[in-house]
Formats: sequence, C-alpha cells, structure tokens
Amino acid sequence: MKLSGKVAAITGAARGIGKACAKRFLDDGVKVVISDVDAEGLAATAAELARPDALRTIVGNVAKRADVDQLVATAAKEFGRLDIMVNNAGVARNRDILEISEEEFDEIIGINLKGAFFGVQAAAKQMIAQGGGGVIINMSSVNALLAIPALATYAMSKGGMKQLTSVAAVALAPHNIRVVAVGPGTILTDMVASSIYTSEDARKTVMSRTPAGRGGEPSEVASVVAFLASDDASYITGQTIYPDGGRLVLNYTVPVKEK
Repeated sequence: MKLSGKVAAITGAARGIGKACAKRFLDDGVKVVISDVDAEGLAATAAELARPDALRTIVGNVAKRADVDQLVATAAKEFGRLDIMVNNAGVARNRDILEISEEEFDEIIGINLKGAFFGVQAAAKQMIAQGGGGVIINMSSVNALLAIPALATYAMSKGGMKQLTSVAAVALAPHNIRVVAVGPGTILTDMVASSIYTSEDARKTVMSRTPAGRGGEPSEVASVVAFLASDDASYITGQTIYPDGGRLVLNYTVPVKEK
C-alpha cells in the first residue's frame, strides 16, 4: 500500500485503461476522482467500483479547460489535495490520411493533446499551491514512435504528448513534480476494438508484430501507472515507459498461430 493516503484524478475513466487505473489506485488506498464525457458510463463505473468513501465522479470534456480545472478543484475540495494526475482521456479514428477533415483533426488533437496539456497545467498549479510536489502521468502510446498511416491523427497527438511530457518534466522539476508517460502497445479496450481490430486480418497483422503473442490487459497498464505514481519511481521524470509486449524492439514480423 505504498500509495495509501494519496489523492488522484483520472480523465477518461469510464472504461478501459482509465477505469483500470481507478480500480488499482483504490485497491492501493488512494482516494480518486474520475472524469469522462460519458456520464452514463462514468456512473456505471462508479457503481461497479463501489467505493463511495474514496471515489468521486465528475462529467467533463478534457478539450475544455474549464472542465479540467473543475476536475482538479473537485479533488482538492473533496479530499484536500491532489498528489497524482493521470491524463488518460483519448480517442482514435481509423482513417485514410487524405480523408481526414479539419473537424476530425481538431477533435483528436483537442482531446488527446490539448486535453493532456490542460491536465498538466491544472494539476501542476494545484500541486504547487498545496506544496509537497506530485506526479503527473500522461497516457501516450507506441504510436508516438511508430508510423501507422491509418492512425495519423492519433499518432501525431501522441508524438506531441511525448514532447509535452519532456518539457513539463523539466519545467516542473524545481517544484518536486515529476511528469512521466506510459505508452501502451495494443491493449484490449473498446478503442482498440473500434479503431485497430477492425477485421480478423487487422488483428493478425498486429499480432505478427507483437512478440508476446497477445494483446495487453488494461490492468497491466494500470500496474505501470501505479509504479510511476509511487516513490519507487522517485528518480524517473520526463520518460515514457512502454508496456507493449515487445512491439517497439521488434524489427521483423513473427508468425501467427491459427487458433
């Protein structure tokens, strides 16, 4: 229970990785405020986690600064402070690069990158005001480094997040605030099902590039987030950790066994 007594805020927590992070933090004794644009999904997650003593919810769109500010303010009001910020909210669209509209470009960058920037700002201001430092964790992706044309807007947003993490880490180090990122590979979430596993052939292609031979579980990403949030990672800042089943280190494809 190395995180016991801490307070965390998580965006995009109605499902998937954000939900898994909330569960892990609660299990580790952290008080948590979760947000999502999906009010119904957020309520369902809160009911499933069933921790009214340590969990609060707030509906919000991270592309709007006021909503992110309100999330951080809620953590401070309900639990007295904010120690951990997880900028997890993100969306992806599988689209030919020549067919991406201005509206879609703005949507992806607004949620994935601008939303994370707002989260860094809001969390840092609260952490500086209360004193004692803190940890800001951005949810990146292997797509920050890989070039997959069908996920162009997503890849651009995550590439930007890599630099956001780096520059924020340097800027906030004097305040004892660490800024790190987690860059998952293919994790079995609803977003992967809708934008990456679009067909059986697409699934086989991903697996041919994944030495572990399987997709990751949201809980496996949450474990990395919990480590980075703890004092065990006290000398790590400005870095992105990639739980990807070996995807980034592979320079060839591996055969996929038919099931």
